[in-house]
Amino acid sequence: MAISPLSIRILGTGHALPKTRLLSEDIDRDLGFELGQIESMSGVGARWVCKDETQIDLAVEAATRAISDAGIDKDEIDLVLGASGLPYQALPTTAPLIMRGLGLIEGSAEAHDINSTCLSFVTALDIAAARIALGHANTVLIVSSEVASRALPWANQPDVAALFGDGAAAAVVTASEPQSAAICGRLMRTYPSGYEASSIVAGGTRINYHSDPKAFAENAFFRMDGAALFKLTHRHFPAFVQDLLQMSGWSEKDVDLIVPHQASPLALEHMVKATGLASDKVVNIAADFGNQVAASIPTALDIARRDGRISDGMRVLLLGTSAGVSFGGMAIVV
Repeated sequence: MAISPLSIRILGTGHALPKTRLLSEDIDRDLGFELGQIESMSGVGARWVCKDETQIDLAVEAATRAISDAGIDKDEIDLVLGASGLPYQALPTTAPLIMRGLGLIEGSAEAHDINSTCLSFVTALDIAAARIALGHANTVLIVSSEVASRALPWANQPDVAALFGDGAAAAVVTASEPQSAAICGRLMRTYPSGYEASSIVAGGTRINYHSDPKAFAENAFFRMDGAALFKLTHRHFPAFVQDLLQMSGWSEKDVDLIVPHQASPLALEHMVKATGLASDKVVNIAADFGNQVAASIPTALDIARRDGRISDGMRVLLLGTSAGVSFGGMAIVV
C-alpha cells in the first residue's frame, strides 16, 4: 500500500575521514600473509583508520561540511541526531558532544542518539522527517560517526576484520515545498533469529565488568557469522526490496540511483544479483572505504552528490541491512 510522501529535503551533506589510510597490503605484511591475501579474502583494498582522531573529531568535521554545503547558519539547527552504531561512551549519548563541538548555543537545540547499528542514518532520517512534518523541528542535523577499527577480530577472523574502516558523514534536513523533494516510502523489518550472527557482546549490562573482567575482555571483539547472515538475507531481502518499491509507488525502472550500506564488496554484488536492480545505478565504494557501519550510507550519499550522480528530482533508493538483524530502506525524491 502506497503512503503519502513526506515533504523533506536533504539540504546538505558532508563526510570526513581519518588521516591514516591503511592498505590491505600493509595488513598482509603485519600479519605475515602473502601480498594480496587480505584483499582476496575481503574484497577491500583500503580503508581509513583513526590514529590521533576521535569519533567526535570526525563527527564535527563531517557536520561542519554538511552545514556549509547546506548554506545555512549553524544556529538554525534545532535538532541534532547522533546516528552511530557505537557510541563515544556508554553514558551520556554522543549527540551533545557533537553539538558542543560545533559551538551551538547552549539550549538552542535538542541533541540525542538514534541507534539501529548500520541502519542508524536511515532511521534518523525517518525520525527527522516525522519531526519536521509534525512541526516539532525545522532544521535537523544527522551525524553518523564510527570508529569501527577498535574491536576487530584480527586474531581469529582477519577476513571479517579487514572489511571495516572508520569515518563519519552528516546531512542537514529541512522541509521542502509540496510536490518537490520527499520521502515516498520507508520500510524496516527485523529478524531476531539473526541476533547472534553479528555482535559485540561486552559493553552493555550483559556481562558485568566488575565481577567478571575476563569474560568482559574476551567478549569485547566484533564477531560475525557470515554464512548465517547470507542465508537470512538471501531468503528475505529481495521480497523486502519489492515491498518497499510497491509501497513507494515505484518500479525498478523508476529508480535513478541506489545508495546501499557498504557491508562488503561481495554483499553488494549479491544484493544486485538477488534483487535484480541495475548494477550501474549502485553507488559502490566498499573496496576503497570498507564497511563504515552507520557512516557507510551517508558517506556514499555525499560522494554521489559531489560526483554529480545526484541532481534535483532524481529518485534515490537507500538500502541496507544491520545487526539484529534488520533490513531497512527509503525511497526519496531529492
